[in-house]
Amino acid sequence: MEKLRAGILGATGMVGQKYIALLKDHPYFEVSYLVASPSSAGKPYREAVAGRWLLGTDIPSRVAELMVHTVDELPHAQKECDFVLACLDTKIAEEWEEKYAAAGLPVVSTASTHRHTSDVPMVIPEVNPEHLDIIPIQKKNHGWDKGFIAVKPNCSIQSYTAPLYALHKKFQLRSAIVTTMQAVSGAGHPGVASLDIIDNVIPYISGEEEKSEREPKKIFGRVEGNAITYDESFNISAHCNRVPTLDGHLATVSFTCETKPTKKEIVELWESFSGIPQELQLPFAPLRPIIYREEVDRPQTRLDRDADKAMAVTVGRLREDPILQWKFVGLSHNTVRGAAGGGILIAELLKAKGYL
Repeated sequence: MEKLRAGILGATGMVGQKYIALLKDHPYFEVSYLVASPSSAGKPYREAVAGRWLLGTDIPSRVAELMVHTVDELPHAQKECDFVLACLDTKIAEEWEEKYAAAGLPVVSTASTHRHTSDVPMVIPEVNPEHLDIIPIQKKNHGWDKGFIAVKPNCSIQSYTAPLYALHKKFQLRSAIVTTMQAVSGAGHPGVASLDIIDNVIPYISGEEEKSEREPKKIFGRVEGNAITYDESFNISAHCNRVPTLDGHLATVSFTCETKPTKKEIVELWESFSGIPQELQLPFAPLRPIIYREEVDRPQTRLDRDADKAMAVTVGRLREDPILQWKFVGLSHNTVRGAAGGGILIAELLKAKGYL
């Protein structure tokens, strides 16, 4: 099978590097085109990231020799790509994601620019794959032929959105209080200064609490007419903290549903949760999207962030809450599930649905 050619927009950054590493030997996709800042353009990728390749594996040999381009070399991208995985800074994404889509290139984005655009799907593939059905409407609205935009939600919500969604479908979530403890890699590189984060917890991450409270409402919503409507039947209150772990966002969650489930019902819902049909056999889909652990001290960031290709959400410490109904701890890998791996899974689902 001939592989689809993937361009990486923002290829020298932390998420771009993770895309390149994860796509090595991918059965559907191969990296064919790289975009970075003007200071990196015109160099082979190995030179562009010399001294700042952040991963513990070597640069894939074929990608190491690819020339880096600037984002405005769109005609070249049209020749070399079938779609692009975009991890651009917000301001650059605002200008260029729509230009790439208009040029006929599907865009799978990690940026926040279009997360709340009414005809752009913001997808966790196991939770709301049906939101991709709005893509033909999006293309019609803009007069685009082959191009479109699909986006991944913020990494901060990945550790609890699927577990809450499984409950919401059956018991109707009403409220949740979430406290996230987010790894330093979520701030990119060089990220938070070491003297600020070592021996410290920073109780503020710009924009994270607003994203954490609002994005699940769109993800739990539905396609109606020419737009995705939000589910306003529940509310989330979020506290977001930066903590001195390298990878893995952990969240403590207390919640109330319209009908109070039993512990057995909750665990059964989590353990049976699938979302993506197994027959699709998407390479980055975890076998068990939600892994429930019985140990009293799990999940732990270092022990559980890499579960099932680092794509599973691990939950534990489920117990009754004296104010709300129940509480639990959730964990996900922020640069895999929450970033590059999540983007690749969206692309795999787009291919399976015939959009790529």
